[in-house]
Amino acid sequence: MEVNMSSEEVLLEIQDLKARGTNLNKKQVKKTNPQLMRNALHYFPSWDKAIERSITG
Repeated sequence: MEVNMSSEEVLLEIQDLKARGTNLNKKQVKKTNPQLMRNALHYFPSWDKAIERSITG
């Protein structure tokens, strides 16, 4: 699995998507932004945990 983002970049990208009102549903993000999904799952145990971490810091 190719990782080309830091964990901080992943969190910032999720925050940006949320701020723009983008659907953060796992299936939707996997389809529209597979690179973000790959990187998020490298650093976090699940997509939901990555979202939670991006919100709580």
